Amino acid sequence: MDQVVGIVGYRGYSGAELVRILQSHPHVQPVLLDHRDDPLVQPPVRGAALQSHAPCSAEAVRAERISVVFLATPPEVSMELAPAMLAAGARVVDLSGAFRLRTPAAYATWYKQPHTQPELLAEAAYGLPEFCRARIASARLIANPGCYPTAANLAIRPLLDAGVVDRAAGVICDAKSGASGAGRKASLSTSFCEVTENFAAYSVFYHRHVPEVLMTSGLEEREFSFTAQLLPVARGILETIYLRLLNGASAERLLEIYEKRYAAEPFIRLYHAGHLPDLHAVVRTNYCDIGVTVDAASGRAVVVSAIDNLVKGAAGQAVQNMNLLLGYPETEGLL
Repeated sequence: MDQVVGIVGYRGYSGAELVRILQSHPHVQPVLLDHRDDPLVQPPVRGAALQSHAPCSAEAVRAERISVVFLATPPEVSMELAPAMLAAGARVVDLSGAFRLRTPAAYATWYKQPHTQPELLAEAAYGLPEFCRARIASARLIANPGCYPTAANLAIRPLLDAGVVDRAAGVICDAKSGASGAGRKASLSTSFCEVTENFAAYSVFYHRHVPEVLMTSGLEEREFSFTAQLLPVARGILETIYLRLLNGASAERLLEIYEKRYAAEPFIRLYHAGHLPDLHAVVRTNYCDIGVTVDAASGRAVVVSAIDNLVKGAAGQAVQNMNLLLGYPETEGLL
């Protein structure tokens, strides 16, 4: 039997990507939940106007028998809406950063605002399926990971777990994203004339996605340097990660580690040693592509991790999590 799922924030880029993916999912019926409607902002995907609509309310969730609600909303809106959606009996997949961190203090430090639903932080399951699958399936509230941490943790954690990284030498993550990662709300910094033919770093040292990398990888903040940069393209993330290796680990050894860890993972693709992914390989897919190259003489390694920020970095991963919640094959609607 098909399940009914609701989408709040469907006018944004991630929400529109959810609509696109769910339109072709064989087992769900999407309902667009209208919240603070802005008639000047039209749905950015073809066919969105033809979808079923309902008010964004607990009463509508009950009446429509909605089993999962996606919140593609800013963190403060997600904190406002999540309790009512949960109380109405729906499970929630939140695409914002509202529930990703473990304590209100950490949230206040990195997001520069107080957390208004601290009791839900303890309940929320972090939605990176490759590492958190067991907890996701039984959770009421899923905190969908940030796009930058998704690419970073999928590349870094297996190597740290295997003990081949010289943590004392530090891990450097040079991360580049398309402009859609900033959302659809108008701003000067992401306007066409500012982005096109340009390339800029931002939020150096204090990007709000840093604690997600630390939380999942196990790195300490002093061991990790992260720089986000804005590419003059619409979508895609490419992260170049610089490591020092222990005990003469080779590119082949790193690939063995990845192959063992990700052998059963449908959305991780590994490249032969010395071959590296690019954005063209991953845009509009839910894949994370990983390639490595190693300089044996110096013990230096470069790992390149690429995803689509709107799919594996947002909507696609959210659907992956929904599939786990509802008991569908994890790849349903995504391959």
